Amino acid sequence: MKRRSILLTTLTVASGLAACSAEKPKPAFKNIDITGAAYAKALALPDVNGKTRTLADFNGKVAIVFFGFAQCPDVCPATLAEIADVRAKLGPDGAKVQPVFITVDPERDTTAVLKDYVRPFGDDVIALRGTLEQTQAVARDFKVYFGKVPGKTEGSYTVDHTAGSYIFDPKGNVRLFVRYGGGAEALADDLKLLLSGA
Repeated sequence: MKRRSILLTTLTVASGLAACSAEKPKPAFKNIDITGAAYAKALALPDVNGKTRTLADFNGKVAIVFFGFAQCPDVCPATLAEIADVRAKLGPDGAKVQPVFITVDPERDTTAVLKDYVRPFGDDVIALRGTLEQTQAVARDFKVYFGKVPGKTEGSYTVDHTAGSYIFDPKGNVRLFVRYGGGAEALADDLKLLLSGA
């Protein structure tokens, strides 16, 4: 009887230890989980008011970082509109989501142009504009491609660029890559998970 009691106690303690050491289940994100990635860390660019912004500025919020340009005909305005729509649907939690737009066309995207461009998508959208060299350095760290494509008339051009967003959790860790066209519902679900501490 004594031996059985000892055995039961041992099994209870062992199962308790196993439960304590069990890893937290991975969140069921809809977008691409890049938690622990060794890239998308070096961001230091001036905003439209001349203040240098880094990822640390967005701690406490879920930041969505997107590279684009003001004359982009479709991908950029559609992405920013989707983010604005999702934030509105999140209600009060929408204020805990920080959109960050980095121009890949600093030649044409002056600070005045950027201010006007991002304003319709939210008064608190942060637009960043560095020199071409600064922008290239940040894009390399984020594994983002961009390059000029000559237009039909002399001197005109457009910019090809990676059409995706990076999402950072409130602690400033890169967590997700969102491909263009993933949909508002998937984005909203993932933002809710990150805001809940996933």
